[in-house]
Amino acid sequence: MNLFSDIRRLVLSSLEILKESGTLPENLNFLNVTVEPPRDSLHGDMSTNAAMVLAKPAGVNPRVIAETLAELLMLDERVISADVAGPGFLNLGLTPEFWTSVIPVALAAGTDFGRSNMGGGLKVNVEYVSANPTGPLHVGHTRGAVFGDALASLLDFAGFDVTREYYINDGGAQVDVLARSAYLRYLEANGQEVEFVDGTYPGDYLVDVGLALKDKYGDSLVGKPEGIWLADLRLFATEKMMDLIRTDLGLLGIKMDVFFSEKSLYGTGLIESALADLNAKGLIYQGVLEPPKGKKPDDWEPREQTLFKSTEHGDDVDRPVAKSDGAWTYFAPDIAYHFDKVQRGFDQLIDVFGADHGGYVKRMKAAVSALSNAQVSLDIKLTQLVKLYKDGEPFKMSKRAGTFVTLRDLVEQVGPDVTRFVMLTRKNDAPLDFDFAKVQEQSKDNPVFYVQYAHARISSVLRKTSAVGIVSSSNDLKSLRHTGEMTLVKKLAEWPRLLELAAKHNEPHRIAFYLYELAGDFHALWNIGKDASQTRFFQEDNPTLSAEKVALISAVKVTLAAGLGILGVTPIDEMR
Repeated sequence: MNLFSDIRRLVLSSLEILKESGTLPENLNFLNVTVEPPRDSLHGDMSTNAAMVLAKPAGVNPRVIAETLAELLMLDERVISADVAGPGFLNLGLTPEFWTSVIPVALAAGTDFGRSNMGGGLKVNVEYVSANPTGPLHVGHTRGAVFGDALASLLDFAGFDVTREYYINDGGAQVDVLARSAYLRYLEANGQEVEFVDGTYPGDYLVDVGLALKDKYGDSLVGKPEGIWLADLRLFATEKMMDLIRTDLGLLGIKMDVFFSEKSLYGTGLIESALADLNAKGLIYQGVLEPPKGKKPDDWEPREQTLFKSTEHGDDVDRPVAKSDGAWTYFAPDIAYHFDKVQRGFDQLIDVFGADHGGYVKRMKAAVSALSNAQVSLDIKLTQLVKLYKDGEPFKMSKRAGTFVTLRDLVEQVGPDVTRFVMLTRKNDAPLDFDFAKVQEQSKDNPVFYVQYAHARISSVLRKTSAVGIVSSSNDLKSLRHTGEMTLVKKLAEWPRLLELAAKHNEPHRIAFYLYELAGDFHALWNIGKDASQTRFFQEDNPTLSAEKVALISAVKVTLAAGLGILGVTPIDEMR
């Protein structure tokens, strides 16, 4: 149930009447007509831009359209006012009964309130985390993991068929470095003194891998040349690191549907098949790239390479897929990986990358466009850095990883719910400050506490009313007319619309923002009740009135729980 969609349908049907009357031309389309909350609640309940967007193509003064449209809308029993503002915006006032109709819908749906079929079952692949399997996940990975997982849940809630995927970067030179570092820990486990030179991974997390290698090989690899043990240790250490990464993700409740190995692309013909597809489309050629803009590097020289005509699909320059010596570039397996996704039948692809991958966006979009004949969309979401603070000062935690703060460190410090919610309190492409003191304080400034406290407060009221036999009743709801109550009802009604907008733009942070606002409206009404007894949720001498108020806060509770569920945060029934 989306009340904003209901009124948009009313606006569109009224516009059709204006077509029939000749006020508007027959060929006019209404795709850009919106109905949304006004920026200022004093201007009404909903606002439509119909007159503004239709005036130019219709060749009619916008105020004329707005005034005529207002007359038609006033004929509907749900509309109590239709005021033309400025050059032609139309602000609508709607009956209280219209707004409170959302309460029984929310109660009937429970935590499925707002669930949508807008996705129509389209298959979406969300690839996120995809950290190199060379160590535990760090704080930067944590943000991408939480964002990607919440986005996947949001899209699922909005009716998409979602696959969560992790791309294991196990085909590059960094895995050789991992194997050499694990070998050093293996030697250490066999009683030898070792030195971690630059370019190796000194973190303690490889100590257990070294011990496991000793259990498997004894001392048979000690002193042996690299050629004997490198391949086996690559596989062994990668599997151990992926076990560690899976465990770390589990701390945040994240489970992937697919783990795709980069290594599986090599020697299997998958890279060759992807490039053959592009070649058949006339998009692969031999050529020399222009020198880099600005100061030319001293080691730059023109070399003929195998290039992908990515500029034909929106990129700034064509991109090399094979070097002059025939070796693949880093881009080639990425093309093959996305070709595999296209072949698997996904309708939409979403990649969650770190901010340092910004230069990869255009080339990957070009590749997917070319591989799918522009039939599959790719949205790349970049997650910015996370800075750790305590009481406003940069905060250093234990660094078991050797060089960075791990996901495990973070979750052990503040818990998974706080970690997840706070990571979504900023848009993904905005930097995030994570202050350990603030996220654990019990105040309005801590959004996690503020939302959880609202859910717990409602649970407390419901326990009290249930104990005396009062249950929610949405049969009438005519008593819910106080300004604070109507504010809360109208915020409830925004949920289905907000959810679809968040899914449309792939922005789960909108859910966190909405929950904070909904909690704020609830807490405000709670505080009003301290002075205005008629707004208190439990009216001891009036069970009928109490039942209506219980219906309202029960609807708020299920909405909070639905939103928290999307974010992967557990609703709390009682604060400790």
